[in-house]
Amino acid sequence: MDGIHDLGGMEGFGSVQVKSGDKHFRDIKDWEKRMWGLSRNTLAPGITIDWFRHGLERMVPADYLSFAYFNKWCTNYLMLMLDNGTITMEDVKRGHVNDPNPPAAVKTLDDTLRINSNAAARFETEALSGPAFTTNQGVRTRRHMPSNHTRLPRYARDRRGTIIAHHGCHALPDEGAKGNHVGGHLYTVCFAAAELWGPEANPRDTVTLDLWERYLVPA
Repeated sequence: MDGIHDLGGMEGFGSVQVKSGDKHFRDIKDWEKRMWGLSRNTLAPGITIDWFRHGLERMVPADYLSFAYFNKWCTNYLMLMLDNGTITMEDVKRGHVNDPNPPAAVKTLDDTLRINSNAAARFETEALSGPAFTTNQGVRTRRHMPSNHTRLPRYARDRRGTIIAHHGCHALPDEGAKGNHVGGHLYTVCFAAAELWGPEANPRDTVTLDLWERYLVPA
């Protein structure tokens, strides 16, 4: 979808301030740690990664640009829990639910690490038809995309590239965000930097993107 989240290639936001080193988890705020912990414990059952991303994309642009990282998560989970019926707007206004579930069992760090390790998901799906493209084939990305969730960035639309790998069928994010769990052939496409950024780009540079078949047409 075309939203403020799709910042690749946009100008006018100023320079990116790069600080040396990453902040350690123990140094972030307590509410941010709590948000992370809640997200690891099925806060909103049935939510897929694609619907979660699409929820963030639908934020009011001014909020998206000004909210801190985990503040976006808080806002998004509030919307997701309202959307799937986990809570009601009356619960939100009240600040709590009238009939809460029993507290979850306390987990140790080892428990959490083991759960996360076992939950590593694979998104490969059965191929219902053969691939439309082959490696080393020239393709062009579509110019117009539907207004729902998509993983084709705006800066790479209507651009010519070359397929350098085919990865079989994988869950299609565009449909997953709508609750339709179907697959599509997935490719790695290589673009010359000048194709994306214009003649001033370094001619030696390239950009590779993993793109689904529905985003592509023959060059």
